[in-house]
Amino acid sequence: MVTLKQLAKELNVSISTVSKALNNSEEIGEETVRRVKELAELYNYKPNKVALSLKQNKTKTIGVIIPNILNHFLAKVLFGIEREATKLGYNIITCISNESLEKEKESLQILANGSVDGFILAVAQETQMKNEIDHFKKAITQGLPIVMFDRVAHDVMCDKVIVDDFDATYNATKGLLAENRKQIAFVSSIEDLSVGKLRERGYIKAILETQKQDPVLLKIKSKDDHQKKIKSFLRKNKNVDGIISADSSSGIIAINAAVNLGKKVPRDISVIGFSSKSDAIHAFPKLTTIRQHAKAIGAEAAQMLIHRLQNMHLNEDVKTKIVKTSLVNNKSTKAK
Repeated sequence: MVTLKQLAKELNVSISTVSKALNNSEEIGEETVRRVKELAELYNYKPNKVALSLKQNKTKTIGVIIPNILNHFLAKVLFGIEREATKLGYNIITCISNESLEKEKESLQILANGSVDGFILAVAQETQMKNEIDHFKKAITQGLPIVMFDRVAHDVMCDKVIVDDFDATYNATKGLLAENRKQIAFVSSIEDLSVGKLRERGYIKAILETQKQDPVLLKIKSKDDHQKKIKSFLRKNKNVDGIISADSSSGIIAINAAVNLGKKVPRDISVIGFSSKSDAIHAFPKLTTIRQHAKAIGAEAAQMLIHRLQNMHLNEDVKTKIVKTSLVNNKSTKAK
């Protein structure tokens, strides 16, 4: 493999000149830059990234830890992170915590050995349930900044990218009340997560403001049969004529269960759920969704971390970026 030294010798210039030319330094004339790049391309020159990272004390690599690769929302956030990081000249290394606190700790520890410059992550379910955050604080004190997205640990002083979970659910519930729905239920399989708690609070606030009904909550555990649970709930609560789903699957299951029980959607019952366009089509009629803009969240997280990495000397205050959701009206609610 050709080296900078060999390129410099053949061009009869210094190694420093070759390096600066390859990095488009303004110190080097256009003709020299052209000659250096042409020769580098001819010999298929590739910079030694390991040597470069040792010299600069930077890897230009981001560690990304996500709880579940099969979750469509998280996968799309990962896509947004990777695309934006590449655009800004960074690589990513991805680890999956599988909702495990120990796996999350292990991933942070392995990557904190000099493999990455910082982390982007969504907190594992077990971590949120146990409220353990020391491993995040340790990484930050090691000089490895963290950006958390979606599921965050509020007691960790780091940059965060979230959506307006409380407001989105509050407004969606208000929307069903505007349809003159009398008994609106909240269905969630993510009550242990920070986002699940915020969505529940938004629903409860909207319901209590109306003074027409008490909150009606169906909380589903991961071990439960979701379809069976929701169908049983609708069978027992025949007066329920509106549903807000906190997660991507419960809204779809609720529509299919209601139809199976002989209800017309949206004539007899309206349903809104946090879901993506690709998931919403699995219900008939198509689910009205609260869209979270996953790719934008990923891009924002990458931008925040890279800005932090490039401005560590400024010691800027941590920030929280709120990405606004969108309500996409489909056929599971009445037309406005």
